[in-house]
Amino acid sequence: MELTYAPEEEEFRARLREWLAKTLPDLPARPDPLDWPGRRAYDLGWQRRLYDAGYGAVHWDASPAVRLIFLEETERAGAPYVGANFVGLLHAGPTIAAEGTDEQRARWLPPVVRGDEVWCQGFSEPEAGSDLAALRTRAVRDGDDYVVTGHKIWTSHAEIADWCELLVRTDPKAPRHRGISWLAMPMDAPGITVRPLRTLVGPAEFAEVFLDGVRVPVANRVGAEHDGWRVTMVTLSFERGTAFVGEVVACRRTLGELARVARANGRWDDPVLRRRLGRLNAEFTALWRLIQRNVGAARDAGGVPDGGGSVFKLRYSQARQELYDAAAEVLGPSGALDADQRWTADRLSSLSYTIAAGTSQIQRDIIAERILGLPKGR
Repeated sequence: MELTYAPEEEEFRARLREWLAKTLPDLPARPDPLDWPGRRAYDLGWQRRLYDAGYGAVHWDASPAVRLIFLEETERAGAPYVGANFVGLLHAGPTIAAEGTDEQRARWLPPVVRGDEVWCQGFSEPEAGSDLAALRTRAVRDGDDYVVTGHKIWTSHAEIADWCELLVRTDPKAPRHRGISWLAMPMDAPGITVRPLRTLVGPAEFAEVFLDGVRVPVANRVGAEHDGWRVTMVTLSFERGTAFVGEVVACRRTLGELARVARANGRWDDPVLRRRLGRLNAEFTALWRLIQRNVGAARDAGGVPDGGGSVFKLRYSQARQELYDAAAEVLGPSGALDADQRWTADRLSSLSYTIAAGTSQIQRDIIAERILGLPKGR
């Protein structure tokens, strides 16, 4: 489908393009990828520029179509990505905007929009694997607090975060999906131990988080007690529905770059490779159309993406890996020896996409059960 933009949305695009053209040349140099305090400062500084220009809250205080335009234009212009602000802007923030109370929105959204605070995601656990509902981290009610004990893994940006969107089990006797609650946990609370995990690519973007009697105010619960699974589905609908839009634009740009390199180094003469690149071009064009479909559906549903996000996430994860496999074929051994190791890092990073934001197996289950209406497996 072709998403039709209203005149005011095209005016937004024009204003954004003009602002990006004026702003990007004045940005400071990007920090070393291994310097996470430096990256935090850089990413928060970029978010502050967006806020001062009126674009800070575009991820949740704008229509899905405007969010799509914003992500498309910033990626095409080569603007900084959300970086350390990823969880706050694309996961926790939209969830709080959709599910939080007025007081919660007033407390947590403005600091994210201004670039004052960073969030991390405390969902996955070592014993649960891809089965998020198997989480064991316990939260026991004690007056006005929950006392939280457990262990999280793959906690994005935990070592530099101020807050954590945390899934806990508040009723161990309830069915697996009904005894879970969604909490906002301050990362400076006593009892939290963070151990960074270095990835194959190099930077420690994830961490293990150990929770030993951490007290979290009941007022920090988003949604009703034991209703955290439903709130989590809202979080994941954003994560799988619109959070990867900018990356699809980047992949389309990368594919064009590969075609130019292939023409220059003679690999374009290989008809098998040309067909491979052509099929990838069709693949990413179809993914872009799927994004437009999902954005249109989200607009009709009041801003929350639907199950089409899982269809997109499943296919995009595979297409990204195929893109960088094709890059290795185009570049040959020299691709692994580029000075800044960009291609190597991107190819290694692509391997994680069939796991990140829900494994491909989980996406297939969601599609089968929630979209196709097939019975659940036993």
